[in-house]
Amino acid sequence: MRSVAESPEVELQKALVAVLRADAAVAALVGVRIYDEPPQTPVRPFIRIGNIEGAPVRTDGIETAALITFSVEGHSRPLAGRVEAARVVAAAIAALDEREADLAVAGHRLVRLQFITTATIRDSDGQSYQSNAAFEALLDRAP
Repeated sequence: MRSVAESPEVELQKALVAVLRADAAVAALVGVRIYDEPPQTPVRPFIRIGNIEGAPVRTDGIETAALITFSVEGHSRPLAGRVEAARVVAAAIAALDEREADLAVAGHRLVRLQFITTATIRDSDGQSYQSNAAFEALLDRAP
């Protein structure tokens, strides 16, 4: 059994936030407003790391890797529309897709980081939009 400190999902999330905050194109759109859970009244636009789902990869009954799917959400300002939300997510995709070498995931080696799909929907406030990008990551345990 693994501890929370060794959780590949937690370590991947930390690496994602660090890379997104360091990316110039992302920063030009959202500054440092990249959240796990945004404040109650966040300044928009912003990025939220959405759902993270991990599954162990086992070889001969031993957990050797983790397959993780996760989403990155781009939230637009009221009345800025789908375009702003889509631009935010496009910048995040460019910063992350197939950029394995750019992410340092503590205790793990990032084997693959791949963009899967995106969708843009009206946000719950009825005025702004949320664009969601789904990714898949494969992490090996570091030797």
